[in-house]
Amino acid sequence: MIRFRESELFYDPLITFFKGNYRNLPLPEMDQGKLMLHLFFRYILNTGLSLIVLWVAFREKGIITFASIFYSIVFVLLIIVLNVLFATQDIGEYLPVFYVRRFLIQPILLFILLPAFYYYRKVNS
Repeated sequence: MIRFRESELFYDPLITFFKGNYRNLPLPEMDQGKLMLHLFFRYILNTGLSLIVLWVAFREKGIITFASIFYSIVFVLLIIVLNVLFATQDIGEYLPVFYVRRFLIQPILLFILLPAFYYYRKVNS
């Protein structure tokens, strides 16, 4: 849902960069503060939708609380890693940037948490 409108809703010059032949190009000029802010907004939207899915699936406050804390910690860690990667990447070595950014802009963590909570619930019931 969010991905279909990403170009209109969010500032992210890396979308077009990674769609092109980026292997021999430097990172595009970007407003890094604005990019971080828009990554934060997108992460919050995906987190909110993921928490709704988890609530519909499990209807347990403890799971939602844990997932909220987990999402917060992961965001802080990934933003730090992304900023370090921006500062240290050489031309053509962008796969770490691509994948860290992907974890921030897509609800990948939901696909990890759903089976984990299902297993947790099955084992503890």
